[in-house]
Amino acid sequence: MSYIWRFAVAATLVVALALPAQARGLIRDPDIEHALAELARPVLNAAGLSPTQVRILVIDDPGLNAFIVDNRHIFIHSGMLMKLDSPAQVQAVIAHEAAHIQNGHIASRLQSAQAANTISGLGIALAMAAAASGAGGQAASGLALGVAGSANRVFMSHTRAEESSADASGLRYMVRAGIDPKAFIEVLDIFRGQELLSESRQDPYARTHPLSRDRLRAVTAQAGAAQVASPPPQDAAYWFARATGKLSAFSRAPAWTLRRLNESPTEDIRLMRTAIAHHRQPDTRRAMAAIDKLAAMRPTDPFVHELRGQILLESRQAGAAVAAYKRATDLAPGNALIMGGYGRALLAADNPRAARDALERARARDFRDPRVLRDLAVAYAKTGDPGLASVVTAERYALAGRFDDALVHARRAEGLVPRGSRAGLRAQDVISAAEAALRQRR
Repeated sequence: MSYIWRFAVAATLVVALALPAQARGLIRDPDIEHALAELARPVLNAAGLSPTQVRILVIDDPGLNAFIVDNRHIFIHSGMLMKLDSPAQVQAVIAHEAAHIQNGHIASRLQSAQAANTISGLGIALAMAAAASGAGGQAASGLALGVAGSANRVFMSHTRAEESSADASGLRYMVRAGIDPKAFIEVLDIFRGQELLSESRQDPYARTHPLSRDRLRAVTAQAGAAQVASPPPQDAAYWFARATGKLSAFSRAPAWTLRRLNESPTEDIRLMRTAIAHHRQPDTRRAMAAIDKLAAMRPTDPFVHELRGQILLESRQAGAAVAAYKRATDLAPGNALIMGGYGRALLAADNPRAARDALERARARDFRDPRVLRDLAVAYAKTGDPGLASVVTAERYALAGRFDDALVHARRAEGLVPRGSRAGLRAQDVISAAEAALRQRR
């Protein structure tokens, strides 16, 4: 198998479109991901992990959960982010999951899947992803391609020994980073008493992170004895408010957001939430008035210009959206999500050749965004390359677990691209994976 499956665990979860669409899957928003990266940076540094290598990704799910399925991603449910009250609580969750990575708790679970690099190994990873995102038995079975539900529990549930180990390590990371470890107790208090409920009524976090009275007592004692030497990160409150403010503005009713604008801690966050709420009503005039004020206040903030581009594009002002996205890409040339938005705007402005270039750059930096693959297929088709259009469409369906559709498009691509070419090899990879998957379904 080629590089297509190297990121399969994370990519399988990326089946949603943009946050405003409210689709299930990952919420891919460059501003929110940047804010969470800023919150995670001191914790990951304290854990000895690279902040550029470990990414914090948000799942569009109201349940309360956080988990890892590999050593490069920490997944947090949107419901968990909206439940937490402070940046320190978010950092406590990140510290705990970082400890699972650093302590090697995922390695033994994934060893066979990674070593085999086969579709059966992928099936195990997909089963874990389905279980972690709260999918029911039917959905998990479909994604797992026949992997038993008991395997999900084995792979997803941490043992009490692992939890105790991660608790101790996570608390050390928080202390090193200057974060009050009592925030970790506050997070655990959310799940107090969950073990007394039936499994069907428990939050996903409680099912995958067993909480006992002994564990809570141990964490309380360790946190109480800890001495935070360095001062807390000064900008954590801002990034927490920015991430949760944008998330709530897109996920809650616009009227709810507008009633609570004065709760915004800074003027720029207030204007951001105002623009989003009016855009969703929809009231383009008021949305643009707010976003223009915000852009004037923060002219070098790429995420402000990205949001401006999104509002313009979704208001069918493609030409103006291109200019806004271009400004955002100039300010953050390495951001794949912003580059993907730029390509999407160029495509809407009927400039498929420029769109193709931008979307190819976005895809090279982040293979997990299905919107980029969808838009890239359109760009290839409009620039007279139906073979590559079929290849990326096949890859998009394969990453979403839709192997019947992937096989159709991969076989079509095989007849359109030169045999032995890079595109041809990509099509063959999808065919091999899809055929193996379909055989296991029978």
